[in-house]
Amino acid sequence: MAKGYWIARVDVHDLEAYKAYVAANAEAFAKYGARFLVRAGAFEAMEGTARGRNVVIEFPSYQAALDCYRSPEYAKAMALRLDASEGDLIIVEGYDGPQP
Repeated sequence: MAKGYWIARVDVHDLEAYKAYVAANAEAFAKYGARFLVRAGAFEAMEGTARGRNVVIEFPSYQAALDCYRSPEYAKAMALRLDASEGDLIIVEGYDGPQP
């Protein structure tokens, strides 16, 4: 079964309020087996537009990634994030096929 991933790019406008979101999202992430692969590290935008913060979160499956986003636990956290930031989020299925 392929893993699932959240890929987010975020501009934070209110750091204190965003910290509350980060604390609140831990409940949903723990429940659905999330693991941070990228969490706001250094980056260079090689093409296209960039945002100030980039995050990649791995889930045990694509379905778990979708279920986490749609969960009541994450809805509570997301309510804290919406006024504190602006961003883009996609949920994508991982690839388990042949590699070069």
